[in-house]
Amino acid sequence: MPGQARARILRSVSEPSPAPTPIVIVGSPTALGGHFGGMERTPADLRALDVVGRIRRRPGLVSTRIRDAGDAPNDPGWAPDPDPRAKNRALICAYLPRLAVTVQAALAPAPADEPGGPAARLLILGGDCTSHAGALAGLRAARPGQRFGVAWFDAHGDFNTPDTTPSGNVWGMPFAMMVGRGEADLLKAAAAPTVDEADAALLGGQVLDEQESRMLAASRVAHFGAGMLGTEAGMAALGAWARAVARRVDAFYVAFDMDALDGADGWAVTMPEPGGLSLQTAVEAVRTIAGASPIAGFGATAVLIGRGGDPERTADAVATLAEAALG
Repeated sequence: MPGQARARILRSVSEPSPAPTPIVIVGSPTALGGHFGGMERTPADLRALDVVGRIRRRPGLVSTRIRDAGDAPNDPGWAPDPDPRAKNRALICAYLPRLAVTVQAALAPAPADEPGGPAARLLILGGDCTSHAGALAGLRAARPGQRFGVAWFDAHGDFNTPDTTPSGNVWGMPFAMMVGRGEADLLKAAAAPTVDEADAALLGGQVLDEQESRMLAASRVAHFGAGMLGTEAGMAALGAWARAVARRVDAFYVAFDMDALDGADGWAVTMPEPGGLSLQTAVEAVRTIAGASPIAGFGATAVLIGRGGDPERTADAVATLAEAALG
């Protein structure tokens, strides 16, 4: 064996592996995006189910330093509003920048971090899915100059605007907001656009409003349905998309609305829909994205404890998906 090659092998055996990149958890206690409350309590409910401990105990994360930075301030976390175009608009426009600032501060190097070491990764506990718009704004502020791709897992499209929504629920708009679609005050609150349409994909979307569906079809956003992802060809197509996007972005943000999982499996989520992703397929999809490019942030939203479904299994699923993304 040549001397240089032998020396490289000896160094690889003797030198310790670098420590895993740390993870920072931020809670987003909001249900402002919709017509009923409950999700504003979700970060606290998940912590009461020891979701942080479950995440720490996942095999792929046991050696990772994980810090819980608490919740973004939000009072009230929900309020009734009959607005048919954008419920709680002013409250949401005030909250999303607060969430972004909280995320940016949480991702700042901690005293225990090595100077020049890798930037911490983000784990969001929601809350409704408007949380992802604020989270990505904070992530971009913490990593100026970086470009992100977005994988948006959701049974719903979340691609409405105040002009197309049939409900006025802003939790049906954050994916569109991220790519710069919507009205100026909501886009400003989310520091949007935060991602290029060509770097974004909807995964598991199956319950779409007509105008929303048309806008998605006419956009450059990729769409991988739940049935397609359950096939070998569908997963291969997702891998090809992720690798193509990875050539022009620095990292991905994975937004995982937990109602993307098959509602027939009894998850404790806000709007369960039958025919969604199995947990196994969802994990494989997240790992496929992680295999193409680093994942800088993962958010789990739309868990709702106390209105049906199995809270323990749901908390375990959050930990399993977090491991797939960040492990």
